[in-house]
Amino acid sequence: MLNFDEDRFLGIQAGAVAQAEAIHRTIGERLEAGASNLFFLGSGGAGILMLPAVQLLQDRSTFPVHLRLPAELVELGSVHLGPQSIVVIPSLSGTTKESVEALAYCQERGAKVLTLTGHADTPLAQRADDSFVNFAEDDTSCESFYLQSLLVALSVLSHRGETTSYAETVEQLTRLPELLLEVKRAFEPRAGRVADHIAGSDFHIITGSGNTWPEAWYYGMCILEEMQWIRTRPVHASDFFHGTLELVEEGVSVILLKGEDGTRSLMQRVEKFVPSVTDSMLVLDTAELELPGVTGEVRSLLSPVLLATVLERVSAHLEVKRGHPLTTRRYYKRVAY
Repeated sequence: MLNFDEDRFLGIQAGAVAQAEAIHRTIGERLEAGASNLFFLGSGGAGILMLPAVQLLQDRSTFPVHLRLPAELVELGSVHLGPQSIVVIPSLSGTTKESVEALAYCQERGAKVLTLTGHADTPLAQRADDSFVNFAEDDTSCESFYLQSLLVALSVLSHRGETTSYAETVEQLTRLPELLLEVKRAFEPRAGRVADHIAGSDFHIITGSGNTWPEAWYYGMCILEEMQWIRTRPVHASDFFHGTLELVEEGVSVILLKGEDGTRSLMQRVEKFVPSVTDSMLVLDTAELELPGVTGEVRSLLSPVLLATVLERVSAHLEVKRGHPLTTRRYYKRVAY
């Protein structure tokens, strides 16, 4: 595979899944101590990657869950935040300014903060009440964050008696790193063609729904815009027909990230409409990716992970085709703002 370290990938994803027991124990201790709500706070891409876990809890648990931007929470506050709160803050670097400020803000109000970082010797890892560190880098962090936040959500469901399949699900997740590697290998021949499609336009509408919507948002904003300087319009599939469809005309690229949860019909509606206007449509459907031994129920939880793992292959080809390394920035961590 192009510019890819298989051993590094396996180690990082296995490390994410290996957090299961400690996360489960920690969530149980916090709930037993009287926690009555949960906040997910993440800046930029790391925050977006928490969305599938948030949605899972909002759909399947009566436990109150709040998703907030750290900088906004510090400015506005929340009557729901206090000693009864568990706060989850993800940051690959462990140094994100807004997230470090939010950690202090939440702790000052008595909340217990759990951080997910890629480095131990960082403010977020060192100052957290509960710190979970799994080394990762930009090209491997999506799957790692998706899996760790999923483990948080599954632990809440399990401890509250709102799922009976926790152990079975985690057992399947332990096999996932090797399975994801095989998904990458199988997708590699197509990755270059997908990269050609993306490189062929300077504007893309990118859409999904349910737990694939966060990956559409993330890939458009954090990869195509930040790392490739390609303009995108991420839009939820259910909102596609409430404005954005007027931007679709012949030659306009639409990228659909299609998953396997209960919102699949929303994505099929977009898939049916777009070809009637433009022939520049790309569909990535997780149902076409093989995960032997993984049940349909667990597959539905893993759609964003699967999309992240194949899109990493696309990005590897895209940076070569465009002569634009993914590490090139004009402003991010380059200038003061």
